[in-house]
Amino acid sequence: MTEAARPASPPRGLFISFEGTEGCGKTTQMRLLVDGLRRCGFAVTSNQEPGATSIGRQIRRLLLDPAHQEMSAMTELLLMFASRAQAASEIILPALARGDVVVSDRFTDSTLAYQGAGRGLGFDTVLKAHRIAVGSLYPHLTLCIAVDVETGLNRAHHRNQTTHLPVTETRLDQQSLEFHLRVSAGYQKIAQLEPSRFRMVNGEGDIVSVGERVWAEVNPLLCKTYDTQNTNR
Repeated sequence: MTEAARPASPPRGLFISFEGTEGCGKTTQMRLLVDGLRRCGFAVTSNQEPGATSIGRQIRRLLLDPAHQEMSAMTELLLMFASRAQAASEIILPALARGDVVVSDRFTDSTLAYQGAGRGLGFDTVLKAHRIAVGSLYPHLTLCIAVDVETGLNRAHHRNQTTHLPVTETRLDQQSLEFHLRVSAGYQKIAQLEPSRFRMVNGEGDIVSVGERVWAEVNPLLCKTYDTQNTNR
């Protein structure tokens, strides 16, 4: 993106989410996109699912603490949407009303993949919970960073071994390979069902190369939403 690119007064905000299996690099790519957008003058609001709000952070500790292996699939589902409902009310909807670009590290597509496909609850159950929790709120664009599942898990395990946080967030990382393969298949299913919104982005290669692929997906929607000229990074 160039420093000369500046957004006009937007008619509405833009909601972009990042998805992917464990260790895919989505959080790194999200941060790169957020930084680039801000350098270009866009007002950007970041969100993390679960965990962006005070309530969400407490829910995140419950969900991801490896001490809670007994947690049922339905409990997991409802806690995810409890955090999401709070984030929608407190962060996402106000930011979109201001005309911000909202960039979220996961949203309901994660729940479709992890609880719907991975836990076997099914897409219909997840979508019913979505309607109750956040109504018709969906990202305008979702970018799923795709890497080999085993490669991503190895990255995630290495990250967990080197973290110095007092409470690790490894409960989902510790699930079986079969679980993570079902999650990956869930993402593939979403991509087939919603190709105009949900885009698979090749996550192989260096960070810069993946970032260029991300930008190639985001830039056209930015131009359309904010009436800017085509921008380059």
